[in-house]
Amino acid sequence: MPTDHLRRSRVQDLLTSTDLNREVLVKGWVRTRRGNKYVQFIALNDGSCLATLQVVADATKFPEESLKAVTTGSSIAVRGQLVASQGKGQTVEVQAEEITVLGTSDPETYPLQRRGADQKGISLEALRDIAHLRPRTNTFGAVLRIRHALAFAIHQYFNEHGFYYVHTPIITGSDAEGAGQMFRVTTLPPEHPPRTEDGSVDFSEDFFGKQTNLTVSGQLEGELAAMALGNVYTFGPTFRAENSNTARHLAEFWMVEPEVAFNDLVDNMDLAEDFLQSLVRYALQHCAADLQFLNDTYDKELLGRLQSVTENAFQRLTYT
Repeated sequence: MPTDHLRRSRVQDLLTSTDLNREVLVKGWVRTRRGNKYVQFIALNDGSCLATLQVVADATKFPEESLKAVTTGSSIAVRGQLVASQGKGQTVEVQAEEITVLGTSDPETYPLQRRGADQKGISLEALRDIAHLRPRTNTFGAVLRIRHALAFAIHQYFNEHGFYYVHTPIITGSDAEGAGQMFRVTTLPPEHPPRTEDGSVDFSEDFFGKQTNLTVSGQLEGELAAMALGNVYTFGPTFRAENSNTARHLAEFWMVEPEVAFNDLVDNMDLAEDFLQSLVRYALQHCAADLQFLNDTYDKELLGRLQSVTENAFQRLTYT
């Protein structure tokens, strides 16, 4: 690698950097560009955080045609000096010395203009029609970063508490819970599957030689592993073919299932409470900006509820 190679910096790292007056290279997607014939201000985001980095370009140093290609949705690489910002709204900015357009975006047809990117002018339902661009919106970016943080926190928690992560089958011949419908996995032709003498589908000719489905739970295999390893957990995709169209009923989701040999009911309740509180604390600490955005945009009581989870013991009800 050449000794003068300049590594790309993430927007998140630059925004929190105190090492100023140095050359940096940043790449990302343009949220907005504004200015006049003397100076242009570019808001750049690379997905590493919710905030954008302000790039300041002296319009007299760049060809007019090259700046015209810097439109909302385009991807660019900027080489310049990271300096303290003289304007309001940000502590640092990049004074551009070189701007390279990596990918253009037609400003007349790009669907996520400034209002769309801020999730104020386009509905979540409408975003389903442009699913390839959804991660660029503030809402989906925040959700994806929070989901990543929580997935990491799940593994971290169990690792620190002596659990072993076991990988359970996604395609299975068993129904771990025995309730509800399962998604069938088959290589048999759906129009004319082979039949037995009584007219039922002959699964002996299928890929696995038997009827198989997508798993509804890793619990069965987790219990078997716990009988040898003591403390285990599964964390993976599960599938339910139940036609219930509610916000809390998904056909596909990821599920955490700890299994502990020798635990009693109180032990299980202690584990569940400590586990959930640990995850919420981690999210509040590491996803503050994203949670604040969701709180301000969708649910004004979100942060209050999450804080309450970490500060209060769970109520335990007896029943007979």
